[in-house]
Amino acid sequence: MDPFKVKAADVSINDTVSLPNKVAEKARICVLASGDLALRAKRANVEQIVAPDELDRLGTNKKDAKKLARENDFFLADTSLMPRVGKSLGPYLGPRGKMPLPITVSSPLDAMIERLRGSVRVRTRAHSAISCKIGTEDMESDKLADNALAVLDSLDKKIPGGIKSVKKYGVKLSMGGIAKGSGA
Repeated sequence: MDPFKVKAADVSINDTVSLPNKVAEKARICVLASGDLALRAKRANVEQIVAPDELDRLGTNKKDAKKLARENDFFLADTSLMPRVGKSLGPYLGPRGKMPLPITVSSPLDAMIERLRGSVRVRTRAHSAISCKIGTEDMESDKLADNALAVLDSLDKKIPGGIKSVKKYGVKLSMGGIAKGSGA
């Protein structure tokens, strides 16, 4: 495969990248668990905890399931609940690339949550464009650059031919224009 002729169909990326400099708005995390895992998640100050009985209700309530998928950035689920999660929330989390990471009672939950809080999801769909938040306007330029490089380093390992096969890139403010550049 010629690295300079990569097509969108050749690249499928759904990756979580830990940023070296945390963004002011931390990622929202939802934990699907009960018992000890739910208590540990509560102590770790996750934004939302969904119990198994609530999971069943979400499977029949399309509006609430979509809201849950939209409001949270990352999901963690007890391994014993994964089949139920797939059945009830799979149609809403799957297309958004937000299927839960499985966790067990022995998982280092606090460390996982802390890592996800400072992470972004980098994802492609049917096209070759990738976008993710790397910071805010009030961040220092060098911190934004470090975050951008972290994303590029991650993509370098995922894209056939590496980052050299990227034709164009851009950095944009949320409501502003794009500062364009070209790849190597």
